[in-house]
Amino acid sequence: MPNSAESPASAAGEARARGAEDPGAQLADSRQRHATRSIGQVMAILRTEFPDISISKIRFLEAEGLITPLRAPSGYRRYTESDLERLRYVLSVQREHYLPLKVIREHLEQVDRGQPPLGVGVQSGPMGGSAGVGRTPNPAAPATKQPVKLTRQELLEASGLTESALSELERTQIVTTRRGTAHYGRDALTLAIAARRLAEYGIDGRHLRAFKLSAEREVGLVEQAIAPYVRRAGSNRDVPSDVTQLVISFHAALVRSAMERI
Repeated sequence: MPNSAESPASAAGEARARGAEDPGAQLADSRQRHATRSIGQVMAILRTEFPDISISKIRFLEAEGLITPLRAPSGYRRYTESDLERLRYVLSVQREHYLPLKVIREHLEQVDRGQPPLGVGVQSGPMGGSAGVGRTPNPAAPATKQPVKLTRQELLEASGLTESALSELERTQIVTTRRGTAHYGRDALTLAIAARRLAEYGIDGRHLRAFKLSAEREVGLVEQAIAPYVRRAGSNRDVPSDVTQLVISFHAALVRSAMERI
């Protein structure tokens, strides 16, 4: 007599068959089988190594596309062990090498392809192995850069600055809110983090003001030089953006070359 109840074995077999037909379902099932943690649990683990870690910092890295946590049915973020290792790597190279996020993203892409990160010594563990970062990139969540929009409190938490240090940077207009808003953007966060780290080496507000004046002089020179090309190109090409990237690369190379002589 046929059994109307489906056996667990046959149900599992059908589930496996569906997974084989649907790579996306197979990926989701694979990730779900791994233990996940809440953002609070991730914070508790990372804080032993990175005392300045904050929820705002983790969410900023997610907005930058460096991690892609799962979403529980309730909507809360859930982090796998590979997400944790990815965060640990990002925070480590930021602290030890002070790499910009663009470069860190390139390193992670290299690791995801099973290659060692570019130009940084690889520690043993999931991030240094041939299997990459221990995670398969989520095809449904590409690493897209999203706008950063931070409140003052979020900026303090994400950068690790004290209230007085941020006030000083604002007084000298090194760190400012976005024009016409009360929120801080990506550059404000970069400047705030750099200022905090530089202060650890005795580079204080006096030095930072000199850097700012130097940058403003450079911008003035560039603005004069490219004015004819901006008018000539019209709306067909974003000349200031192109030149900005070239100037940044040129300036960084000059600083690195000079610092090598110290």
